[in-house]
This record gives sequence, structure tokens and C-alpha cells, in this order.
Amino acid sequence: MRTAYISHRDCLLHDMGQFHPESPERLHAIEDRLVASQLMPLLRHYDAPRAGREQLLQVHDAAYVDDLFARAPQPGQAPVMLDSDTWLAPHTLEAALHAAGAVTLGVDLVMSGEMETAFCAIRPPGHHAERHRAMGFCFFNNIAVGAAHAMRRHGLERIAILDFDAHHGNGTEDIFRDEPRILFCSSFQHPFYPATPLAEDRPNLIHSKLRNGAYSEEFQQAVSDQWLPALDRFQPQLILISAGFDAHFEDDMSGLNLLDTDYAWVTERIMEAAAVHCGNRVVSTLEGGYVMNALGRSAAAHIKVLMGVH
Repeated sequence: MRTAYISHRDCLLHDMGQFHPESPERLHAIEDRLVASQLMPLLRHYDAPRAGREQLLQVHDAAYVDDLFARAPQPGQAPVMLDSDTWLAPHTLEAALHAAGAVTLGVDLVMSGEMETAFCAIRPPGHHAERHRAMGFCFFNNIAVGAAHAMRRHGLERIAILDFDAHHGNGTEDIFRDEPRILFCSSFQHPFYPATPLAEDRPNLIHSKLRNGAYSEEFQQAVSDQWLPALDRFQPQLILISAGFDAHFEDDMSGLNLLDTDYAWVTERIMEAAAVHCGNRVVSTLEGGYVMNALGRSAAAHIKVLMGVH
């Protein structure tokens, strides 16, 4: 499988403080594990472009985008608090622009056939960013920018977004809840952060709510019973993954108890669906995961399946 690894050095410069869990070390943890697993040389490496204003405005309000640009501090200036755990630091805006741009490049690579799959090793994450506000460590909704790009640039009419982060992808749902071209399936601990109201049931939204303390069996059952039939009905032309690894039992950012092998398992099921429906076209982007060893192992297990390595 031809697999792209898309990142950018500016994603390492975004820093919300020494003790903030969303740290630059997250990308180092993934890369170190890929090197140790001898997977890194097998990936095709790309620098993420900067997302353009027009791409951002497909999913975010102009006033919100303009406010982020206006408030972004310069090097040496103090960070700007957007909410209690989301800080706009001097390098944040550039990192966020490249994070969103990474997903658009991934879409272009798999739609052109140059690559079959792609993993975007980027930060800040994106799935909590709503149309008009930042929250939960997120500024631009990276996966939504990529999906909107796929619809506008490539004319796609059926895109599945699959989100297995421990936290509900409220921002992605806020942006696409009324968009029939998007199927959004999200597994998450419930009730839990972000505690935003869930949209009412509709064909393009699948809420796979997991109880506090849920183990592998509950997660795998939800995917098997809810996601896979929905994918077969929808027949996506492209699959995008919000790959959050904070449901791991070692990660104290949730009360879920997934294992490294669960991330390989769900990726295998996704790739099986992609082989049937969309010619293996899958773009995955990093969301959560805050304990370095667990994040590195889980992300490497996920990427290994994307690569088709056995």
C-alpha cells in the first residue's frame, strides 16, 4: 500500500506551556515508534502546505477566522486564552494552518492515485473546533477542512468521517450535521467532555456512546453493529479518520480501556470497507492521545494497517 506521512516542522513549534498535555512530544513519540518499528523508511514523506483562507471558510465563519488572525501573538508575546485549556501561542496559527493543509494534501494524494492512504502527523488537533469557536485544544477543524476540500475540489458526493477519539467530535458534527454528503460516525465516552448537546438522530450521524470503564469488547461491538452497516449503506467514495488514541487504558484523559490491538482492529475494519467502496482511499489525521508510550504504540499499529504491512 502506498502510504503518505504528512507533517510540518511548524507543528512542533506550537506550545501551550510546559504542563499542557497537548505537547510537541506527541509527534516525537509517534515518529520514534515508527523508526523503532522500521516503518518510517517505508512511508512517503510530505511537508504539509498551509491551508488557504478560502479552504478555511468552507467550514468556519469568516469572523472567527479573522479573529484568530487578529489575535495571534507574535514571538515573545504572551499567549491568548481562547478557553480554559486552549491557548493561542506565538506559533499556534502557523501550526494550525499547516495542520488543516495536511488533510487537504492527503485528500489530493489519494484522489489522484499517487498514494492510496495517508496519515497526517499534525497538531494542534481539530475535531472539537466548531464553525465559530475554538475549544478542546483545537483551532481549525482539520478533518472538516479536508472533507470540504474533497467535495469542492474533487466533486465527491459521499465522504465518511470516522472518529474513534475518546471525546465526541462535536466540532465535526456542528459543521456537517446537515450535510447529507457526509456520514459522521463517532465513538466516545459518554457522558464526558465536551458535554455539548448531541444532534438528534439522523441518517448521516452515528453516535456510538461508550460507558465510563468500557473495554475492547464494547468498542468493537459498537463499530461492528453501527459503523460497518452504515458504511455499507452509504458506500463512501473516500474515508477520513479522526484518529484519537486517548481511549487507551494507559491514557488518563478518559475512562476507557482500549488496547494497542483495538486500534489495529478498527483500522483493519475500515480498510476492509475502503477496499469495497472507495479503492482503499483513506486519509487519517491525528487527534488525541496524551501518554507518550501508549500514543506511539497505538499510532504505529494504526499506521501499519494503513500501509498494508503484515
